[in-house]
Amino acid sequence: MAKPRKMKWSTILFVVVLLLLIIPQTRKPIQIFLQKGMAKVVKPSAIENSERASLSTFNWKLKNDQGETVNFKSAEGKVIIINFWATWCPPCIAEMPDFETLYQDYKDNDAIEFWFVSNEKQSVTANFLEEKGYSFKSYQPSTQPPSNFNVSSIPRTFVIDTAGKIVLDKSGVADWDSDKMRRILDGLIENKFTMD
Repeated sequence: MAKPRKMKWSTILFVVVLLLLIIPQTRKPIQIFLQKGMAKVVKPSAIENSERASLSTFNWKLKNDQGETVNFKSAEGKVIIINFWATWCPPCIAEMPDFETLYQDYKDNDAIEFWFVSNEKQSVTANFLEEKGYSFKSYQPSTQPPSNFNVSSIPRTFVIDTAGKIVLDKSGVADWDSDKMRRILDGLIENKFTMD
């Protein structure tokens, strides 16, 4: 008679994770946890100088969390980090702690601006940011964005230099609070950025 096979711990763990992903109440927290792990591995990289596109326009109107219209044009001439996100998106949520740390470290520097853009209602994004303790603001587009921001999936993040060139264009989760990212930002702020 054949001896029954023992299940390996890795197989049991895989089955448990799979079951948890199927259950709606546990799916999102597990996805966020896995995305956070991926974020620590994926480091955003700058685009080669010769391949950097210039922003087609800065004339783009958005609404802030107070419902006031703001123009993206106010950021022209500065280093800009623009992140397209949503409260229902696990990779977006996984990146938020890194963005909060960056924002806290750079928010007093007038040479850089952070723009977090979501198509969701302002009340939804404002409640989410407050609940999570994030201090940056989110904007909702009121007019068509520049053609360079043809975003079909989120999260998607762009870093733009003072001349309006797109230095970084990253889709998906990434480690935004890395030493590499800080070197890129510091170099752009000082107008001394060179490729690694």
